Amino acid sequence: MELTGRKLLVTGAQQGIGEAVALAAAKAGADVALNYLDGQAETEALAEKITALGRKAVVLQADMSEIAALPDLVARAAGGLGGLDLLCNNAGIYPRIPFLEMTEEIWDQTLTINLKAYAFLAKAFANHLIASGGDGAIVSMTSLAVQGWLDSAHYASSKGGIVSLTRSMAMELAPYGIRANAIAPGIIDTAQPRYGYTEDQLKDLVAGTLAKRFGSAAEVADTAIYLLSPQASFVNGQVMHVNGGAFFA
Repeated sequence: MELTGRKLLVTGAQQGIGEAVALAAAKAGADVALNYLDGQAETEALAEKITALGRKAVVLQADMSEIAALPDLVARAAGGLGGLDLLCNNAGIYPRIPFLEMTEEIWDQTLTINLKAYAFLAKAFANHLIASGGDGAIVSMTSLAVQGWLDSAHYASSKGGIVSLTRSMAMELAPYGIRANAIAPGIIDTAQPRYGYTEDQLKDLVAGTLAKRFGSAAEVADTAIYLLSPQASFVNGQVMHVNGGAFFA
């Protein structure tokens, strides 16, 4: 896939899938703005890897829960890269909690960061791109959890919302040459699933997939690069499942 000359903003780029997407984009020829909440050292180390590939990288701290600051994040990314035409909505949180113990605070925090921020960052990005007269693409991370998941009513709801948001954005942004798609990763070998499961529990989940293994962040990133690239020009409003063949009830 080819991203030469493209300018990409990745949220939550300090680790995991976000880090993998940023590095894969640079290898495909893109300059990359790396957003992080914490983990500045890790993000700066990633920026060094990208510049070693001959691409430009800028490191941008921002809290996705601060919705009013998201247009500024877009402006800083565009300013640092000399333009912006691609967005990967990746930052998110996943506090495990049983539904009967759910608090309004946890619900609101999860929906704000995982869904509301995706919408308003994409809005700011699209407005920037429309004003600059270019075309572009948005990729947002949803999840296997959209089917429903234990201790995850809040998280599954936020990720299900991303599916509807993506389809709606695709409809409204298509006239401006902006595509919007989503990726639903399965059980990926990153830190995130380990916050809520033991290694034995994860092995049981992996055994229930057709692949019988963890997915890698790089495999999710490869799908993201495809969706962001011109090769996916006829793919819009879709959710691509990268889960090793997971069909949990």
